[in-house]
Amino acid sequence: MPKLLLNADMGESFGPWPMGMDHEVMPHVDLANVACGFHASDPDVMRMTLRLARKHGVRVGAHPAYPDLVGFGRRSMACSAEEIENLVLYQLGALSGLCRAEGVDLVYVKPHGALYNDMAREPEIMSAVMRAIVSFDAALPLMTMATRDTSAASRIAKQHGVILWFEAFADRAYDGEGRLVSRREPGAVHHDPDVIVDQAVRIARGQPLSASDGSELVLAADTLCVHGDNPESIAAVKSIRQALEALDEEHC
Repeated sequence: MPKLLLNADMGESFGPWPMGMDHEVMPHVDLANVACGFHASDPDVMRMTLRLARKHGVRVGAHPAYPDLVGFGRRSMACSAEEIENLVLYQLGALSGLCRAEGVDLVYVKPHGALYNDMAREPEIMSAVMRAIVSFDAALPLMTMATRDTSAASRIAKQHGVILWFEAFADRAYDGEGRLVSRREPGAVHHDPDVIVDQAVRIARGQPLSASDGSELVLAADTLCVHGDNPESIAAVKSIRQALEALDEEHC
């Protein structure tokens, strides 16, 4: 059983306004998705986040988004494919410069919010993101959503020569296609720590989840997204880490 890596969105504070509990969650994850200034963060926050990741030996990925500070990058924007390619490339360059200053490697890309969701639905947008990655560094994997059928994303990635890392979520409900249930729907977000840890373990083991339509859903994931913006979520991250370490020991 391949190890399921834990990733978390990081560096989303902005100036004097704090967001998240990065210092609490960083020691328990493998991958830090660092905001690049378009939906959150600023150069000072980005650099502090990189230093924190380096301290804990956490690998760093770019977390580019639509230019939407007011909406926290959660609103789709009418950008052309060329504009999306350029805005992703711009953000990769910004974070890479700070990574270089801190002696940290940039090792993958995970789009944020609406860009992440739009990319999963629209092949043209996914291709634009991939073109930006290839222009910058074709060796960088792209993190995208693990669904029931990932063949379409895999075909596009093969066309562009991009590696995909498929991502699942421990604290979100899924529909029958393996897509996240909208946050506007009741039950879209799990709050019970036992439910969250159980879902994480099921994903790690390749066991089926119960989709919102009652069907069984198996997600083949490389990485699991966790959140750390309140004490309860930090406790859940610690429990997930302990559960995954126990699974690793079982398979040693």
